[in-house]
Amino acid sequence: MDNGRRTRLLFGLGVAAAILLGKIFYIQLIDGHYKEEALRNTMVYDVIYPTRGVIYDRNGKILVGNKVAYDIMVTPKEVEAFDTLTLAQVLDVTPEFLRSKMDEYHRNIRSIGHQSRVMLRQVPAETYMRFDEVKYRYPGFRGQVRSIRDYPINAGGNLLGYVSEVDQAFMDRHPGEYKRGDYAGKTGIEAAREADLRGEKGYHIYLRNAKNQVEQPYKDGEEDVEAVPGHDIVTTIDADLQQFGQELMQNKVGSIVAIEPATGEILALVSSPGIDVTQLADIGKHYKEIAQNPYKPMYNRAVQASYPPGSVFKLANGLIGLEEGVLKPEYQYPCNHGYHFGAGHKLGCHGHPSPLDMETSIMMSCNAYYCYVYRNILDNKKYKGIDEAMDAWREYALSFGFGRKLGTDFPSELGGNIPSGSFYNRRYGKGHWNSITVISNSIGQGEILITPMHLANFCATVANRGHYIIPHMIKASEGVEIDPKYYERQYTLVDTTQFPKVIQGMWRAVNSGPGMGGTAWVAAVPGLDICGKTGTAQNPRGADNSVFICFAPKDHPKIAVAAYVENGGFGATWACPLASLMVEKYLTGDTQRKDLERRMKEGNLMGRVKKDK
Repeated sequence: MDNGRRTRLLFGLGVAAAILLGKIFYIQLIDGHYKEEALRNTMVYDVIYPTRGVIYDRNGKILVGNKVAYDIMVTPKEVEAFDTLTLAQVLDVTPEFLRSKMDEYHRNIRSIGHQSRVMLRQVPAETYMRFDEVKYRYPGFRGQVRSIRDYPINAGGNLLGYVSEVDQAFMDRHPGEYKRGDYAGKTGIEAAREADLRGEKGYHIYLRNAKNQVEQPYKDGEEDVEAVPGHDIVTTIDADLQQFGQELMQNKVGSIVAIEPATGEILALVSSPGIDVTQLADIGKHYKEIAQNPYKPMYNRAVQASYPPGSVFKLANGLIGLEEGVLKPEYQYPCNHGYHFGAGHKLGCHGHPSPLDMETSIMMSCNAYYCYVYRNILDNKKYKGIDEAMDAWREYALSFGFGRKLGTDFPSELGGNIPSGSFYNRRYGKGHWNSITVISNSIGQGEILITPMHLANFCATVANRGHYIIPHMIKASEGVEIDPKYYERQYTLVDTTQFPKVIQGMWRAVNSGPGMGGTAWVAAVPGLDICGKTGTAQNPRGADNSVFICFAPKDHPKIAVAAYVENGGFGATWACPLASLMVEKYLTGDTQRKDLERRMKEGNLMGRVKKDK
């Protein structure tokens, strides 16, 4: 090889070596990216779980707080041979339990890797302290301190909801937001405001040595991230009223909903039977027991149960008749123990004076009167046919909030049902039905279905003389916003001037006194001016359902209540006193009718299947 070629070859090799050395110098000393990547393979991220936000009632009382819980964690790949009997004694478990757990982890070691698993949840503080003193002897085992929910007031498990560990299905529905071992609200307020309550996780970073043992903090903790606590939530709930409602509904199936008419704020939302708050902190332990209860305590009847409203719906039909111009307050209609039609057919009614005007018909809850009103609405000549008239009637009902989801901030709300002309055309055939065919809708039966929340909202609408604010249970507070729709008035299709014409009948139903024909006289409380309407809804599965709505005071109302008691019989028997006691409790701070209160609390309707005679 000549000198020239050798020189060029050496020069090329020198340049290549210089480039390589320069790259190595850059990677090793200037660019820390690869070093970081290598280090990350030895890093351990110790998650810091944030404190979940506190839930308050409208008066500042804590409904859901936090308390410390202690877990024992294990990282299977870090576990070394240990004395099973001694560790079992420290943790107050059996050696068989430890062996079975370790066998389980080793069977799944490939999928677990260096991940930590919770081996024991919520161990007593003394057990945790005992372990903490000897944990250095057991590599791979460590303690974890976290907060769990605490319930100082029994304000209803169905209302508050529960928090539990996320499963794969939940993580799939919230990609990237949760990891195994995280907790989230699953029902009630905990679920509805999960984004506000959960906070943001932090972590400490540690380095492993060649034996995979955690050795020291990474960069002296400079890159650790502190957890951010969740936002506190202020609810619209009155804790004392909520608790009182639960006591009244003991051993009964149904619900009570109370709303502040002026704001749409939910004061109480009682579903019975419900979940006791003592079961919420460790829902996993009680889940099977709750799920197998035949009365379904997880089922929130206030927003998830659809019922016929019964005679309470007469108020809606009366208002629609007034607005349509087919009814005037002075109109009188007869009742001979019911409305007679066709060949010997009758929609029955209880005995009372006849004929009646509108005000008296509300006071005495006459069925026949509203059969006339309803037929006049549907047979109105301004409509081309029965199906068009039915659709117009339906639009009025929808404007009251019936037949659709109200848009509350409580999860799993149902919309109920208000039938349309097309529905009956499909059922009977176009031209093969008329106002008599659907006459049961006149008294809130037939195909009409509502939730107790619908009824409470309707009561608030009447109290407001024609508008409502969408019911909600969260107040705006620091760091927590609510939808602007919860400040907006929702007006019905019935003019506001029509409402006082039915309100006077509601006032007389309560305040006429026994023997005067008012169906709700048991609800009267001197000085409170309660206005109400009873309902008795037919129930094919047992005794009739007891229904009552009321608001007070008559002028400038502060509370509207709906009570619905399954198998409770007449509206005046159970729902009426229950709702009126709620009103009295809220407006006065106590009740004077102690005998009635005691009878309501001690009443047991569970398992009742026969109709009242």
